[in-house]
Amino acid sequence: MKKLSLYISIALAGLFMGSCSEDFKDWADPQTNPQEDAITIPGFTATAAQAIDFASVTTDSVNTFSLSSAALPEGFTLGNARIELTPQGVENATKTTVNTSLDGKGAVADLASVVESAYGKRPTARTFDAQVYVNAIKEGQAVLIDAGKINLVMTPKAPFIDAAYYLVGDMFTTDDVNGWNTISDKQTFKHSDKDVYEDPIFTITFETTKADQYWKIIPKANVDAGNTDASAAGVVGPKVDGEDSMTGSLTNGDAKAGKIAKAGKYKLTLNMMDYTYTFEEVKYDPFIYFIGATDGWKSSDQKLALVDEAKGVYTGYVYVADPNGAGLQFKFQRVAGSWDNEINAGAFVSFGGAATNENGNIGVNAGEGVYYFDVNLSEGTITATKVETMGMIGGFNNWDGDAVMTWNAEEYCFEATNVGVTADGWKFRVNGGWDINLGGSLNNLTAGGDNITVAGNTVKLYPTRKTNDNIYCTVE
Repeated sequence: MKKLSLYISIALAGLFMGSCSEDFKDWADPQTNPQEDAITIPGFTATAAQAIDFASVTTDSVNTFSLSSAALPEGFTLGNARIELTPQGVENATKTTVNTSLDGKGAVADLASVVESAYGKRPTARTFDAQVYVNAIKEGQAVLIDAGKINLVMTPKAPFIDAAYYLVGDMFTTDDVNGWNTISDKQTFKHSDKDVYEDPIFTITFETTKADQYWKIIPKANVDAGNTDASAAGVVGPKVDGEDSMTGSLTNGDAKAGKIAKAGKYKLTLNMMDYTYTFEEVKYDPFIYFIGATDGWKSSDQKLALVDEAKGVYTGYVYVADPNGAGLQFKFQRVAGSWDNEINAGAFVSFGGAATNENGNIGVNAGEGVYYFDVNLSEGTITATKVETMGMIGGFNNWDGDAVMTWNAEEYCFEATNVGVTADGWKFRVNGGWDINLGGSLNNLTAGGDNITVAGNTVKLYPTRKTNDNIYCTVE
């Protein structure tokens, strides 16, 4: 762009040497805006186009503004245009530039990206301050014209997504309950705490004991209105009655009933942004394997054990460290050493205790150490409790207070010497409480197990299942 002084000289030389018309007298005395390095021309302004609803746009570009028909001086042509968009009502909002044609048309993809970045994908009308700039060119020299500021209103394209959904059908029918018109917790799809237009994924895990079980999905709006009729308006289902595909499309207009052909445990995932569904047969393996920064993402020796086969609940202890400065992050593998069907942060809608979502990886926020994990794959929850103290309590200390153990990072064990445990009973417990405790056989310690009845002075507890499928201890 050339400075204003250059523009004035060009305008004066190019215009008034060739024409004395009063139509162009204002160009010789333009208003200026030093901050924008642009000039304003009386009568040369932009007018906002009608509000844009991207759901009804069928072309690649859309009108955002129109320019007035003020005549240009002789020899000048308009080169190109752009709008600088700033979202209204957004704290610390930033400008985004979108190039347009001279008739105000901007690319739908560019404009949609701007509104979604600022406000998200929820289909609500959003207003932007839109500063319009146009270039005027003569003999290769350009000046920037400020055509004014307009309000540009845009609505993102997105389907209706309710706040919650409920699965109904034959699999929930019993002698006392009609599974088609009753709603319970076990029929509720799980969802994260994000806006449904930022995270349109809903999941539910359930079991059907019979073949050829039919299903539909009822939205929260219907339930809130007291209407749980599976044939009511707004109900979601496949487009074809009896559809038994494991993946397919959904509709909320004249929805039909889908069918589960084979008895079993299933996870049903909905993507309500594109109205699709996916069924997966659920088979919970005996263990899930920890892999992460502790071992440089190379070893999957530590593991959690399946304790509830119906719900896919795994519990156990894991040593989380960060020797390479990569962050206290990790994942779980269903098969040790295999990344197929890995368990990452996306598997969970709830992170409890010290567990965190680290951009796809799972993390902890309480520092390096041993953590007790409770992972529920069917409900999508994970809770991490840092073991601040691993203690022993029992008859040897009158069940009063804990004999605190020390973590040995080389042997992956808690250890204590000269502790003097006695055969009249004792247990391990975490953080001085009984919520998390271990007892039972030395070779197979379990949560809430019986008192241990072995005497000794040196005790080592191996909680991570790194070298054994069981949690175990040695007493000498």
